[in-house]
Amino acid sequence: MHATTSQFRNRLPKQIRRVLPAYIACIVLLIFLLNADLLVSSVKHAHKVKRDTTYQPAASVGTRFPKKIWQTWKIGPLGFEERDSLTARTWTAKNPGFRYEVLTDDNDIQYVETHFGSTGLNRPDIVDMYKAINAKIIKADLLRYLVMYVEGGVYADIDVEALKPVERFIPDRYDEADIDMVIGVEIDQPEFSEHPVLGKKSQSFCQWTFMCKPKLPVMLTLVDNILQWLNDVAEKQNVPVSEIVLDFDEVISGTGPSAFTGAVLEEMSRRAGSEVTWNTFHNLGESKLVSGVLVLTVEAFAAGQGHSDSGNHNARTALVKHHYHASGWPVNHPRFHHPVFGEVERCNWEPECVKRWDAEVAAFELLSPEEKAQQVALKEFADAQQLQQQQQQQQQQPPFPPLPFGQPPQPNQPFQPPQPLQPDQPFQLNQPFQQPIQPNQPFQQPLEPIQPVDPGQAPQPEQNPASP
Repeated sequence: MHATTSQFRNRLPKQIRRVLPAYIACIVLLIFLLNADLLVSSVKHAHKVKRDTTYQPAASVGTRFPKKIWQTWKIGPLGFEERDSLTARTWTAKNPGFRYEVLTDDNDIQYVETHFGSTGLNRPDIVDMYKAINAKIIKADLLRYLVMYVEGGVYADIDVEALKPVERFIPDRYDEADIDMVIGVEIDQPEFSEHPVLGKKSQSFCQWTFMCKPKLPVMLTLVDNILQWLNDVAEKQNVPVSEIVLDFDEVISGTGPSAFTGAVLEEMSRRAGSEVTWNTFHNLGESKLVSGVLVLTVEAFAAGQGHSDSGNHNARTALVKHHYHASGWPVNHPRFHHPVFGEVERCNWEPECVKRWDAEVAAFELLSPEEKAQQVALKEFADAQQLQQQQQQQQQQPPFPPLPFGQPPQPNQPFQPPQPLQPDQPFQLNQPFQQPIQPNQPFQQPLEPIQPVDPGQAPQPEQNPASP
């Protein structure tokens, strides 16, 4: 073998043997250049794989709803107050196969940056706007829509109790594959649609609880609408978004139920090819599927309100119960409050009460400035007296609270149970307002004191044993 190799070398000219290594090097370089595109493509693919591992968005709309339950609050579940903890546990207890997660004030920005930043959907306008917002209720509304777009599943406010499992959200007669979103009616009072205060709130879907699949266009459309609205408000007030001032109705129409309802109806109309209005859902007696959106009756998510034929929480179709203890945001975004006649929401959509409030306000506007000032002064005096009486009553209360059903029993006195309400006893509506005031008419008697409204508590029907 060695001899054969020597003979082969001797046959090659001496000059070829000298340049042979250079030839081999040129061939290797040529092969490298021909495969450079493949190498660069491999590097790019490796970079893409690395990016995909840092952001994994939820799958696009599928046939089933994700088994996830989302809530947002100031702190995480380990720091919940007892009332919040008890309410939250109803969701996990009734849905043991679901993932449960709470976004808090400490991790919300990280979540938004992860999913909407440069390594996610690349929407810096959403990230910047979310960081700029200081109004907590606006941030809470926006966050729920962002989460539902990315993740899907069930969203519920922290003060919403689960009465039934999530599987009951969709009646058996429907195919889950045909449904992209499940919502419920909250307010169905279209007769007030032209009212100057109640109008925008008179027809709305509930957004304290709803369910959807991920990547629904309606959720991103809603987010874009909110961003545009916030920029418009800031421009109108000539301040940064962080400094805008909003009242109750502006919150409701800008990010709350009215904004939510408008976006859903718009998406329904787009998919149906014709306009879908609130008339489709007025007096809804059973659930209805429209353009992939399953709309449940008001009793499903908003029972016990005392209006909109909402029934009560003992009904078979009631799915959740809203306790309202986390709904204190109107303190910073007050409702319209007349200086004499207070808030029309106290009427809780009762037509005669609203009519009287409107008449009183209209009559007040016809008074002279001096008469208006007198009315306001008398109202303030009556309120101050009422507050003083309440404080005196609190000071005179015994050290132990009275037993239920009235006064504590006296010694050697048999206990008298309370008299039950009679089934045929007519409902007596309180009369908080007097007859309309006539212009230039001297004031005869002070107005009856108007009970203050807790801004964090939804109005409740009076003397209604069916209401919670």
